[in-house]
Amino acid sequence: MSAFIEETTNRLLPRIVLIACGSFSPPTPMHLRMFEIAKDHFEVNGTHKVVGGIVSPTHDGYGKKGLAAAKHRCAMIKLALQSSSWIRLSDWETQQDGWSRTKSVLQYHQNFMNNYINSPDVTATMSGYDCLPGWLPANLRVRKDPVQLKLLCGADMLESFGVPGLWSDADIEDIVAHHGLVVVTRSGANPEKFIFDSDVLTKYQRNITLVINWVPNDVSSTVIRRLLARGQSVKYLINDMVIEYIRQNGLFQCKTSSGILCCGDKHSLMNKQLEKTLNKNKPSAPGQAVQVIAAQSSAEFITTSVSPNDEINTKKCKVADV
Repeated sequence: MSAFIEETTNRLLPRIVLIACGSFSPPTPMHLRMFEIAKDHFEVNGTHKVVGGIVSPTHDGYGKKGLAAAKHRCAMIKLALQSSSWIRLSDWETQQDGWSRTKSVLQYHQNFMNNYINSPDVTATMSGYDCLPGWLPANLRVRKDPVQLKLLCGADMLESFGVPGLWSDADIEDIVAHHGLVVVTRSGANPEKFIFDSDVLTKYQRNITLVINWVPNDVSSTVIRRLLARGQSVKYLINDMVIEYIRQNGLFQCKTSSGILCCGDKHSLMNKQLEKTLNKNKPSAPGQAVQVIAAQSSAEFITTSVSPNDEINTKKCKVADV
């Protein structure tokens, strides 16, 4: 009976989807960790039901220093998200003619989801697409009530609202009033003071959710790029498959003597065997450790596996749309 009551209660909760916008050059664990922190907050407090998460990388036209090409950033995000069952990549922003305002990105995704929920003809929602977009959260149509898209961000983005000329007041008001913010901040920060100092944010503060991250992680994309450019290891700081993708595509001025070596692993036996085996192009066999290497001419990846006897074999493994 308790399980039935809990399920019924969850169904009555307002549904929200979280979206994070930014460069993701490269994506870091904290970019994705924010989704889990925010989802836990809503589940513990029982105020909303989080039904999906979206990562939306910015267009190449944004022109930020250290910004890798959109195709590479999308590929890295997909690799980093392989272990998530509910966070998905949206490349819509990167496919536009130029840089899109955050307000427009939120409007597009929220409108698409609610049109999909309410349309009796699913194909009418697709607007010329051959299939539904991969970023669309699962099971949206099990209920007919609309979902609200909330912008997930860190305290630095919240404070950027106060930088003169960076955001228009109309955009800030539209985002906070019609979508809402979920701000993940660290212990000791004071976002409440920043909200108090802003007339617009104070007016719509009921739409701003502050979530404290009690386990801070200061590893930023800037730090990762700096380490890579210096030829230093980033292992255990970002996803191993993302490291291999960076290496194979020569991103961020990455320095290494061999394209297949992980940062800091030049002398590891596994990588020496891996290089030798790749040159031989042997068939694959099941193993214990996995690395992903981007193929140059297609959307395939070469996956290497290490057997219990340290015999390294290779096989080609499709990674959808990367």
